[in-house]
Amino acid sequence: MKKIILSTLAIALCSFFINCNTGKKSNDESENSKNMESKLKELITVKLTTDLTKLTSKEKQMIPLLIEVAKLMDDIFWVETFGDKEKFLNGISDSLTKRFAEINYGPWERLGDDKSFISSFGEKPLGANFYPADMTKEEFEKLKDKNKTSLYTLIKRNDDKSLKVVWYHEAFKEKIEKAASLLKEAAKLAEDEGLKKYLNMRAEALLTDNYQPSDMAWMDMKNNTIDFVVGPIETYEDGLFGYKASHEAVILIKDKEWSKRLDKYIATLPDLQKQLPVDEKYKAEKPGKGSDLNAYEIIYYAGNSNAGGKTIAINLPNDEQVQLKKGSRRLQLKNSIKAKFDNILVPISNVLIDESQRKYIKFNAFFNNIMFHEVAHGLGIKQTLNGKGSVREAMQNTASGFEEAKADILGLFMVTKLIE
Repeated sequence: MKKIILSTLAIALCSFFINCNTGKKSNDESENSKNMESKLKELITVKLTTDLTKLTSKEKQMIPLLIEVAKLMDDIFWVETFGDKEKFLNGISDSLTKRFAEINYGPWERLGDDKSFISSFGEKPLGANFYPADMTKEEFEKLKDKNKTSLYTLIKRNDDKSLKVVWYHEAFKEKIEKAASLLKEAAKLAEDEGLKKYLNMRAEALLTDNYQPSDMAWMDMKNNTIDFVVGPIETYEDGLFGYKASHEAVILIKDKEWSKRLDKYIATLPDLQKQLPVDEKYKAEKPGKGSDLNAYEIIYYAGNSNAGGKTIAINLPNDEQVQLKKGSRRLQLKNSIKAKFDNILVPISNVLIDESQRKYIKFNAFFNNIMFHEVAHGLGIKQTLNGKGSVREAMQNTASGFEEAKADILGLFMVTKLIE
């Protein structure tokens, strides 16, 4: 789940932006400002809307509470990916650079191979801010703590420079407790029992870093109009090991009419799993029967989902045990998909595709391609065949790349089989 963003760090020397003695802009600042203006023009602002008449009075009251929770997740993500947001942004005098930094959650251009766009910052740390900047992999391997590879812990240093493990709910205690309280307030307004149960259990998950029960509850929700994905979820930000999940949040409104069109595809999943073009041992795991496929309109991104390319579809939970027991939910973010179709895919097709073929560039085809990419995430094995844990854990920081490639190719395979 993501979006286009860039960031910038506070610069200690004011001469980087402003000549301290003359008060005039330095050549460096003028050049950087022009560069930032060009970079910002590469981005486009899209207004995310939905039909609020679909919501009841209490559901409308829930939205501001969920936005407050999302903002707290955004604050936590800043710490995870970079560090002190306020100190960093306050140190940037050029408004265009500051805006680009806000979009990128730091001084590295997320859609530009994470290259630094502020000269005083070097390469982005592979481990982001989940680990000490000076920690080596060898040092990490020597740490005797079973929770060091948990999705929900930070690695910090003790006063004697040795490593220690800190749970998220302890590291971000104040913001986590406030978020949990707001979730419980929202739960009181929830009229759908499944949503009420999930919000209460997700609040407890934030406080304990035990997310599996709330993931189970999320899978059981079937009739809710509002959906809220919140917490530490994806591990893309941890480029060192791929162990650590980043905080994020998205607020979604279900498009029930469009969702009905997708029901027929879920019934095909067991047969598609059997047809995977691999040995039987690689398709022995059977996805849970609670899987669903629905269309939503997104009205708010925060945290990891807002950093870099915006998420246009979701396949969750990531917990392999939940997937085997309950399946997974595929959420297609229809308004975001349409924005990317109109502003990215169509302009590219007008350059690359022969004019006689452009009539085949249709939104429904784009939507379906994305949908089957997400469906593909739920197929295949989740546990290694040699008994060494999950595939994700075994592949470490390479897992995400291979998983996305698998979903791309397998999605096309499934579409071909359905056509046949």
